[in-house]
Amino acid sequence: MPRTLRLILQYDGTDYVGWQRQASGTSIQGLLEEALRPIEGGAVTVHGAGRTDAGTHASGQVASCRLEAVIEAARLVRALNAVLPPEVRVARADVVADDFHARFSATGKIYDYRIVNDRFVSPFLRRYVWHVGPSLDLEAMRVAALSLLGEHDFAAFQGTRSKVPTSVRTVRKIEWSGTGRSDAPLVFTIEGDGFLRHMVRIIAGTLADIGAGRTSATAMPEILASRARVRAGATAPASGLTLREVLYSHKIAP
Repeated sequence: MPRTLRLILQYDGTDYVGWQRQASGTSIQGLLEEALRPIEGGAVTVHGAGRTDAGTHASGQVASCRLEAVIEAARLVRALNAVLPPEVRVARADVVADDFHARFSATGKIYDYRIVNDRFVSPFLRRYVWHVGPSLDLEAMRVAALSLLGEHDFAAFQGTRSKVPTSVRTVRKIEWSGTGRSDAPLVFTIEGDGFLRHMVRIIAGTLADIGAGRTSATAMPEILASRARVRAGATAPASGLTLREVLYSHKIAP
């Protein structure tokens, strides 16, 4: 009898085309499905909670799949990590309720965006941050970000070619940590009920424009109200973005 499994994943997405399978290039989803194939003795479809972009990282991505194979969860973790590349790790596996779906059962996500605002970036951090050279006004960025809290139409912060029925989302929480120095990157943490394509990266790019003085700190409400992508900043590099956690409201154990 098939069981539903939840997998908690961590990965350095620098060298991958993102979570979702693509016509060319290596995806996290594809790697995981290929690793599961010999265990299941056939094809396995893995569903991810978040379709992270090419170059984006995850410390708490959640995936779900159905397996006929009878294998202890801890043994499954060891078996997968033995064949996955070192940049991709399965941190945990659990048998969950049959109706659990990593994406559709999720009630929210938390992302971190990291910026180094210093003369140089440590070689140990360069794959995981955005290096912004010009000095940033961090207080102006913090004030501007407050306008994003609550329910809004985030069309101005939506990537092109995005096909969703609505661009209305709710941002529940925004937090800041770090100084921006090479040894203490500035971390912009955002929690919401869902995010549009490139939404967090466009927000980060817009906040950097505000911090650099290219855009007024009071302009954020106007940008939101415009619903126009051209009013917001550039899409910040994928390297700075990490999917930290996926949130669920109900018990997921069987």
